[in-house]
Amino acid sequence: MIRVLLADDNQAVRAAIKNLLSSEPQIQLLGEATTFEETLRMASDLKPDIVLLDLHMPGEETLDASLVKSRLHDCTQHVLIISIWNDDKAKTLADEYGASALLDKIDLGNKLLPAILNFSDV
Repeated sequence: MIRVLLADDNQAVRAAIKNLLSSEPQIQLLGEATTFEETLRMASDLKPDIVLLDLHMPGEETLDASLVKSRLHDCTQHVLIISIWNDDKAKTLADEYGASALLDKIDLGNKLLPAILNFSDV
């Protein structure tokens, strides 16, 4: 079972992702966060295998990327960044967060489950 924490501030996006995740019996959704601080706290408490992290959520402007990376990687094996933006700035920030992948929100229907299942050995 792959244990996932979902972090996105948009309720409609979370609902769509939850729908995708529920279609895969190998994935267990542990919880949902809507801010960076909530994500870091929940990741520490729940110890998910994967954190699905929206690149831009409330609280990002107050956190240093190296702090996010350090705190997330203390309690999870993989961070998959999801974003509507996939430009060089987004790629750089995803790298700074220590992301295993950057996924385009537009194409999550096709890419999300394969990306998560790619880490089925977690």
